[in-house]
Amino acid sequence: MPKNLVIVESPHKTGPIGNYLGKDYKVVASVGHIRDLSTKGKYGFGVDVDNNFKPDYVTIKGKKKVIDDLKKEAKKADFVYLATDPDREGEAISWHLYDALGLKENNYERVVFNEITKNAVLDAFNRSRKIDTNLVNSQETRRILDRIIGFRLSKLIQSKTAGSSAGRVQSVALKLVVDREREIEAFNAEEYWTITAKFNDFDAELFNYNHKDIKVENEADANEILDKLSNAFKIESVDKKEKVKKSKLVYTTSTMQQDASSKLNMNAKKTMSVAQKLYEGIDVGTETVGLITYMRTDSTRLSDEFIKNTYGFIKGKFGEDYIGVVKQAKKKDNVQDAHEGIRPTDINRTPESIKNYLSTDEYKLYKMIYYRALASLMKDAKTLNTTVILDNNNYQFKATGQIITFDGYLKVYNEYEDTKDTILPPFETYKTDIIVSNDIEKEQHFTKPPARYTEAKLIKEMEELGIGRPSTYAQTMTVIKERGYVTLEDKKFVPTSTGIEVTDKLQEAFSHLINVEYTANMETDLDKIAEGDKIWYQVLDEFYKEFEPSVKEAFDKLPKKEAEKVGEDCPNCGHPLVIRKGRYGEFVACSNYPECKYIKTEEKEVLEICKCPNCEEGHLVEKKSKRGKIFYGCNNYPKCKTAYWDMPTGELCPECNKMLTKKNGIIKCSECDYQK
Repeated sequence: MPKNLVIVESPHKTGPIGNYLGKDYKVVASVGHIRDLSTKGKYGFGVDVDNNFKPDYVTIKGKKKVIDDLKKEAKKADFVYLATDPDREGEAISWHLYDALGLKENNYERVVFNEITKNAVLDAFNRSRKIDTNLVNSQETRRILDRIIGFRLSKLIQSKTAGSSAGRVQSVALKLVVDREREIEAFNAEEYWTITAKFNDFDAELFNYNHKDIKVENEADANEILDKLSNAFKIESVDKKEKVKKSKLVYTTSTMQQDASSKLNMNAKKTMSVAQKLYEGIDVGTETVGLITYMRTDSTRLSDEFIKNTYGFIKGKFGEDYIGVVKQAKKKDNVQDAHEGIRPTDINRTPESIKNYLSTDEYKLYKMIYYRALASLMKDAKTLNTTVILDNNNYQFKATGQIITFDGYLKVYNEYEDTKDTILPPFETYKTDIIVSNDIEKEQHFTKPPARYTEAKLIKEMEELGIGRPSTYAQTMTVIKERGYVTLEDKKFVPTSTGIEVTDKLQEAFSHLINVEYTANMETDLDKIAEGDKIWYQVLDEFYKEFEPSVKEAFDKLPKKEAEKVGEDCPNCGHPLVIRKGRYGEFVACSNYPECKYIKTEEKEVLEICKCPNCEEGHLVEKKSKRGKIFYGCNNYPKCKTAYWDMPTGELCPECNKMLTKKNGIIKCSECDYQK
């Protein structure tokens, strides 16, 4: 019997980790979170706001059996290792497991690994530790904040607008989209013209007059300039400079999501789902192994071992001249740097070598991650940039060219970067400094408004502003789409009327709380809790004392949204019927609620399948359960509660005289084993 129990989150991890650890370890899964806040107490927060926000946790629906099974396994084991994901959320899940399973301090350890490979896992078990309560407090504070803000603001939004929810991060992200739309609406396009000289091998564009900037604002100005120009241009200068094109940093969650969107056409939700599979493990023939490191990170750090191995790979495949230096992004205040950037677990496992084991999406994402990490440790590329200035009657025209003199990291990354040679003629070899154009053209343009946010651009903006964390970007994108607050047009976010209404109402009452600066500062406070520099319940108390009065004031002052009338009157009291929202969607009811509780039911033609075999008064008809599942019941309910999940045939079983039912073309008895 195994002496040690290892608990991970995902069942996909149990196989490879169990193989790495051997027969003395049993690896089981919690299948994600096991507990959450209850909906008891004030406003259903699940916390005692008057007692330092003490949380009340309940078992998540469907997880009781999981917990019971884990308890049995823990009792049989000599020692328990909690090996949930290596972030704050994973730390919190480990704490919930520790608490729910009744583990003791002397018989458990917390294990953290950034990749699911044999060396990484075994090394992590040699460096096991106790649960970091500061990380747990930070994560649970985030959960409580989101619960309080979500419950209170969603209730407000539902009563005052056509919206259904609001949240700490989602509402700020939505505000960015709405603000951008208003910038676009307020934008006034300005006319301008370009003048371009056309030569055999290149074009040159007007940019100066008497070596000062020139702006051609209308066609009359363009024509006036054209009248002063001849086809003869004097070569004024040829300037050649060698420039360095720096290699890219390894991916973070945000930059991976941005590139997956723009280069692979994968939205953030799909990207994270595919990345999760690559992290948890793929069967590559001889073994099941994690192909990438943990995919929720804001760090660009790389392990010394990976750097060493990759340098060896670069030297062997491309030569020593291609080995670059390790780069690090400038440290931002809101970067946690808890673990490495996203990289392959083995640089020798090329995308091409395992393509047959991967789905199309897995291959595309792994390939992009692989070559980004490889390129990050290769030498910068070098280009020779040429700028030629041509003069025509004191009007200066410019032509630019670029030649890649050393491809460096582009040797492997050129597919993901649009870098091409633009070759200009060798002007310095010309016998004369005068060249003649084939034509000089004018063209009208108009300035363009700021572009709407794509998913990639919105994620980038959120990261730069310090809103949310790597684990929240994909969920935020999903929520604002699913709530009907935005639509996608040409892959760009356009706010709906509901999204605009929700944003305006929140700004009317909570502009001091639902904004970029406040949300970013809250993230900083959560970081300080994680570092042990702030006390979690004091942060919540400070927030709540400002938030709750604002909510109460908003409930009082914001006008209630009038329910939409349907053009009919209530048959019971004569008041107008209106559309209301309920747990299972919209329904039509009396506007005089709660005095009148009339609800209009849909009058549908009911198909009577056969006579009820039990009461013999009613008929069996098709019905729907509360969850929308079709069943067949007696229309004499509740007097008769006869019901079947499979369609009744109207025939009785020759062996037990019970109803025969039909499913997938097979007729069988609803009670005994008889099959027709």
